[in-house]
Amino acid sequence: MLTPPAPPPGRPWPRPPAALPASWLDRPPNRARITVAGLVLLRQRPGTAQGVVFITLEDETGTVNVIVWKDIYERFRRAVIAGRLLRVTGRLQVEGPITHVIAEQIEDISGMLDRLLTDTDSAQRLNPEGTRAGDQPGRTYPDRRAPHPGFAD
Repeated sequence: MLTPPAPPPGRPWPRPPAALPASWLDRPPNRARITVAGLVLLRQRPGTAQGVVFITLEDETGTVNVIVWKDIYERFRRAVIAGRLLRVTGRLQVEGPITHVIAEQIEDISGMLDRLLTDTDSAQRLNPEGTRAGDQPGRTYPDRRAPHPGFAD
């Protein structure tokens, strides 16, 4: 895995629209304004949380916990409810081993997922002709529609 270069001394951490990978969240200082992006794994809005929404995002390097306060939720409600792939800009909050991003802006970038299927090469790599979910190279599967060999008419 490539190791990212450290920012030059005295320069701010990357600004939007660049997104930090989840595995790099230990690098910026506490309260730094950062952007993260990932697939939505989980949305929680506990009744006891007074309107706060908790979102867990996943990218290729790990997961990110996002806290969405009630006023931010109201501003970006559609993205929070319907987004499959989100880009979140906010303040990093680090307390011991726990790291959160306190959302300030939420963008639904789910349309990027659709491009995976519209790009001909990507679509063929994702679903080559004749493959099924769970297929592995060199592995054969019995035809489930055929009767069991021990079954007699």
